[in-house]
Amino acid sequence: MTQQVPSTEPELAGVRNFRDVGGLPTVDGRRVRHGVLFRSGHLAHATEADTAFLTGLGLHTIFDFRNAADQKLEGPDVALPGVRNVNLPLSDPADGAEFWKMVRDGEIEQLRAILGDGRAAGRMTASYRKIIKERTAEHARVLHSLAEDSVPALMHCAAGKDRAGLSVAVTLLAVGVEREAILADYLASNAKHRRYQVRRSPTSSAAYSPEVMELLGPLFDARAEYLAAAVETIEETWGGVDAYLEQGLGLTAGTRERLRDRLLD
Repeated sequence: MTQQVPSTEPELAGVRNFRDVGGLPTVDGRRVRHGVLFRSGHLAHATEADTAFLTGLGLHTIFDFRNAADQKLEGPDVALPGVRNVNLPLSDPADGAEFWKMVRDGEIEQLRAILGDGRAAGRMTASYRKIIKERTAEHARVLHSLAEDSVPALMHCAAGKDRAGLSVAVTLLAVGVEREAILADYLASNAKHRRYQVRRSPTSSAAYSPEVMELLGPLFDARAEYLAAAVETIEETWGGVDAYLEQGLGLTAGTRERLRDRLLD
């Protein structure tokens, strides 16, 4: 049974970017039910109080979209009693390992060469397109699981912004949430208390200089253009959201209706 969720969500001490996705409107006048779908950054650093709060949500399933390299860096999620943990990596550990090492340790000249002149934002746009095109099996598994028995559910990656953000957006598209509401929920990851903390090596000569932070900004922002690239990829590859859900993710009309019954008031 879904637990009662407080209307004012706490600012968790060790878990960033947590929120209930409930309340978002659909195109046919319904709303996402409170207490059935949550999103956040990783749970590896959850405090005792955080863990108690998360336990009280009565979660059925946690979807962790981090890869093995992420988990090695941050650690495993805290264990919540009675909760099923499903790891579905949406990016490959080898894809960009050296890149993220450079983000942490690189000197200003390296950062300028790799991230400057729009290259950082271009990298993010390309990654969103790639996830949509290449991770259909993972997104299909999430949506089928939600339709069957997996709510209340929490989706997270490292920052809770990109991989989790896309997975939440796909879920919301599947149940008919208004596009503007999907974008607003996605952009909410930019709030100061929700943003992922940039980690830079203190030995770098310009570890957190204004120029470095400007170069890194596109990697840690939620930008409308990134989500737009994902939707454009759906349109270009499948011809529209309905075809993407049916052909790309294998959702039948019956499965979509069960998903709506699970997630909507």
